[in-house]
Amino acid sequence: MNGARVLIYSHDSFGLGHLRRCREIAHGLVGTFPDMSVLILSGSPIIGSFDFRTRTDFVRVPGVIKLRNGDYTSLKLKMDVDHILKLRGAIIERTAEVFEPDVFIVDKEPLGLRGEVARTLKRLKRRGTRLVLGLRDVMDEPAQLAPEWKRKRVLPALRDLYDDIWVYGLPEIHDPLEGIDLPADVRAKMTFTGYLRREAVRGAASERIQSLIAGDPYILVTTGGGGDGEELIDWVLKAYEQHGQSLPHRAVLVLGPFMNREARDRLRARAQKLDKIEALTFDANIETLMAGALGVVAMGGYNTFCEILSLDKPAVIVPRTEPRLEQFIRADRAEKLGLTRMLLDPGPDRSAAAMAEALQGLERQPHPSSVMPAGMLDGLDAVADLVGAELDRRGRPQARIRQVSAGGAGLLQAPQAEAAPDEETWSDEADFGARRRAAP
Repeated sequence: MNGARVLIYSHDSFGLGHLRRCREIAHGLVGTFPDMSVLILSGSPIIGSFDFRTRTDFVRVPGVIKLRNGDYTSLKLKMDVDHILKLRGAIIERTAEVFEPDVFIVDKEPLGLRGEVARTLKRLKRRGTRLVLGLRDVMDEPAQLAPEWKRKRVLPALRDLYDDIWVYGLPEIHDPLEGIDLPADVRAKMTFTGYLRREAVRGAASERIQSLIAGDPYILVTTGGGGDGEELIDWVLKAYEQHGQSLPHRAVLVLGPFMNREARDRLRARAQKLDKIEALTFDANIETLMAGALGVVAMGGYNTFCEILSLDKPAVIVPRTEPRLEQFIRADRAEKLGLTRMLLDPGPDRSAAAMAEALQGLERQPHPSSVMPAGMLDGLDAVADLVGAELDRRGRPQARIRQVSAGGAGLLQAPQAEAAPDEETWSDEADFGARRRAAP
């Protein structure tokens, strides 16, 4: 076999968070190891709209969506969900069998969507593949996560199958497994890597994004995937509708590809009436748009938080509090550390004046770099060190390229990067030892 191989699984059924995190890890690995190939398994319906670096590719399994009652259904195929999950599991298992990865990284869901990676984990365990569970910094409050993991029988997998648990964050922010009754040998598998640094890529932006960046100073308002971002956009629009004269800067609204079409059209119609507002559905190179902003207003998902820190942008986080407290926990801790400001959505009676005050205060708000803990953005380097250490153990040492980062708000040149897709085409649809951190 030529070159090391890493397989990454992301259960994505809706939203962008898991896919974008896995893509950043894949790009970080192939950028460090010139002979490595990384393959991503994903159910995201829009994975093909992202550009991928050389030696990185993906296999898309049939998509599913989660209903309001918690059940899943097929996204496209006329098949019941049990048959879809059986098909997904078979594709995942066969891909792993043929690809023969040295390392298998599972994102967030230890057994995959409804256990669809359990057979693959057992097969790869017998083969000797290093099995890694990758977790974001915050999963949910223990009262929610503990019974969920008990119902899914996660603990036996953590104990018997997984070799490592990587947390893409720092304990200073949060321990995602806080309050979970874990045996000592399972907790000993945890490594806090730091957050995953992001870079804006010069030359990858669409003509519209380039024109937005070249104009007057702006505040970026982003909802991530946008599936639950209508309230945030509505609140910002109210601020400009009622207090536009006192707001010195324009706002660029990124609604998100998963926002309901009717809501998107309704919000766009309001935005078109305001001189200081530009609205677009989505751009795959959101980092470039954020790099040009003077500040950010966002919901506070993991990827957006990484981008805010990496690009060193003053930010106001308006976290979602239903159905999970993940964003609130992250935003609350970040505000206490002085990294960002938090503004809670009071519901239908949200005050336009409160949002206007927050928008006006962004220019005076400290940049995250002024209070950032040491090693906070070392995640990609730490992941590369962890993978490199495993390859060394396997007698397969790899040549390495140490990439030079452009820094917090810098741009990386990417001459072969593809232009972002036309946003109107979217449908509804250092030393390894020094980096290792003991869990609290």
